[in-house]
Amino acid sequence: MAGKFTFGAPATTSASGGLFGSTASGSTGFSFGSKPAVSQTVSAFNFGSTTTSATTGFGTSTSGFGSGTSGFSGFGKPATTTTTASAFGTGFGLSKPTTSTGFGGLGGFNQTNQQPAAQPTQQDNAVNLLLTTATALSAPLVFGDERDAIMTKWNQIQAFWGTGRGFYRKDGAHVDFTPQNHFCRFKAVGYSCLPSAKDEDGLISLVCGKKEKEMQEVGKEKIREAIHKILGSNQSISVQIDSMREIPDNKTEITIYVNEQSSAIGSVRRVLASELHRFLQQTNIQQQLKQQLLVEACVPRMAMSEDKVRALLVNPPSGIDPVIWEQAKLDNPNTKNLIPVPMIGFSELRNRLRLQEMMAKQHQMRLDILSKGLHDVQQQQASTQSKVEQYKRKLLELSHRVLKVMINQEIIRKAGYAIQPEEEQLRVHLESMFNELNAPTQFRGRLNELLSQVRMHHPSYSSQPTSKLDPESMEEIRLHLRMQQEGISTLVKILQDDFKDLRTIESSLDNSIHCQISLFS
Repeated sequence: MAGKFTFGAPATTSASGGLFGSTASGSTGFSFGSKPAVSQTVSAFNFGSTTTSATTGFGTSTSGFGSGTSGFSGFGKPATTTTTASAFGTGFGLSKPTTSTGFGGLGGFNQTNQQPAAQPTQQDNAVNLLLTTATALSAPLVFGDERDAIMTKWNQIQAFWGTGRGFYRKDGAHVDFTPQNHFCRFKAVGYSCLPSAKDEDGLISLVCGKKEKEMQEVGKEKIREAIHKILGSNQSISVQIDSMREIPDNKTEITIYVNEQSSAIGSVRRVLASELHRFLQQTNIQQQLKQQLLVEACVPRMAMSEDKVRALLVNPPSGIDPVIWEQAKLDNPNTKNLIPVPMIGFSELRNRLRLQEMMAKQHQMRLDILSKGLHDVQQQQASTQSKVEQYKRKLLELSHRVLKVMINQEIIRKAGYAIQPEEEQLRVHLESMFNELNAPTQFRGRLNELLSQVRMHHPSYSSQPTSKLDPESMEEIRLHLRMQQEGISTLVKILQDDFKDLRTIESSLDNSIHCQISLFS
């Protein structure tokens, strides 16, 4: 039975079937960060006595040799050990053992402080690796003769290449060369965009080991149902798929977010990306995601804080020279949106090239969509322009018709009245303007002279069209010309028939004349 959507509730497992096969999985509630409490009873090596373990939030703590004690107290007074209990157990360094007597009966003679053995730190391991690498590249002692010089050059070539083993002692001690070593030559620094999503957006990317086409065939609804079942099948939550896109190596990235509905208020909120990621990082949840949806990775899509970005920029990555890293930070074209990232080895370069090719393909697809939309807009603009020209001609025709109507109306209204002085003055003025325009030495002559000069300097001026016709007018003109051509063809055919008849009549007349002449003769 599905539990409530709470933080901290224990999760139990149950058998369920996945989209790509049957799996064993289950969860009773949407309990972010919860882990099942474990209680164990461990039998110690104490010749018959039993030691119980104290159950804590993150594990158990067992006693040593003896009944209820942590010291080897079999030869006298039992040695006691006091511990400081905490809510997180005694196995994470939160409690320290106090002083204990050695064998009990010797009192304080052998009193010591039980301290854990010193463990090699990460810095010590790095120093040791650096020393062994320097020995393998400078002075290996494998053969003890001139062959060690050849081994030195071979180790240097392997270190430059970033692969292989560098032997430096006769006992077979060696160092493994990886692309992350400082001497590898196949490395560079590129730039990647910083994520812009917020924690409140609740976006989580699931990397699935299937092609996008195969995931599309499964269907978003089935994927949502599978994730919802993994989250506990709680009715107060709903899983939404934000996007689904293809990534290199025939994989698919599915971006999801989860909405939670409050039963008391009825409001809906998105679960934070950090909370959802912590819940999905549980071992049983990861197994269910991998078995049902073939999920290989789960990454929260949220912006990095300034402190994290600053920490990444301060410390150069492993295998990158600090000078190159500092220069990469100075060459960053956009410090607010881009961050330098190392590219070590050919595999990283190949992955980055694939990602760039995929993004270029997506950009090309987007450009094709925009180009098609622009072509459609241009066609609409051309049709709209032709309609505007058509409406302009109609407006001009209607204006002329209105003007004719107004003239006829004015003529009818003024019928029977004598010409008024204003009308006489207007007539005289119009006549004078018409005479000035038609005078040979006035405007008409100047216009003819200018027109002849333009034609002289621009011979192609008269051949160029001065106006454009819309397709409908062109079709009407073409139809009219076709009719004229058909009429001319018909007329030519009639004339040819008439000429043929005339020649027939003429030949008949000639024959009759010859016959008459022959009769008289």
